[in-house]
Amino acid sequence: MAKLYFRYGAMNSGKSTALLQAAFNYEERGHRVVLAKPAVDTKGDREIISRLGVTREVDFTISPDAAVREVFEQHRVRSGKVDRAGRDVSCLLIDEAQFLTSEQVDDLLRIALLDGIPVLAYGIRTDFQTVAFPGSRRLLEVSHSLEELKTICRCGRKAIFNGRRIGGRYVFDGDQVAIDTSAGPVDGAEVEVEYESLCGVCYLQESGGVLNGRH
Repeated sequence: MAKLYFRYGAMNSGKSTALLQAAFNYEERGHRVVLAKPAVDTKGDREIISRLGVTREVDFTISPDAAVREVFEQHRVRSGKVDRAGRDVSCLLIDEAQFLTSEQVDDLLRIALLDGIPVLAYGIRTDFQTVAFPGSRRLLEVSHSLEELKTICRCGRKAIFNGRRIGGRYVFDGDQVAIDTSAGPVDGAEVEVEYESLCGVCYLQESGGVLNGRH
């Protein structure tokens, strides 16, 4: 039985690198894979970019209102390719899966169970306020397998949270999704948005004890 896998970690835990490595491993053995990511992730446009500088274009992007199983099936029909085992697709790999909707994650489960194609989803659990993304929450609820990809905080402890910096300063309120740039505090000018993976202690030190907007 094919399964739905969720491999998660804090920022900079090597999720995209692990995804590209998984794709390489499949293809090295003659299997065909399909790569996708949510369209809301505008970083890299249609490419998956790893921290090591390796990039690869996805086969399709997923808009917020897309029915993932239908889009995936359309891509399979259009390509018409099969691997050496006679299968058209051996695995579907999803980057930045936290940006999916709950309904789209349910479609990933249907692809695994009803279409017999393993789905490997990679993403982060929580946002800069320590709140779960809708896609990640649903993946934690329905995935057959959960695997944490670990990274360390600046202090050397295990990082579990994601701190957001705008213009070099940590912020703890704002939209859940902010990629690359955001409206700055002065005249609304765009400023760079950065993220840092932090342990719980360092996160609370930066936030003044605030979690999810509450002391």
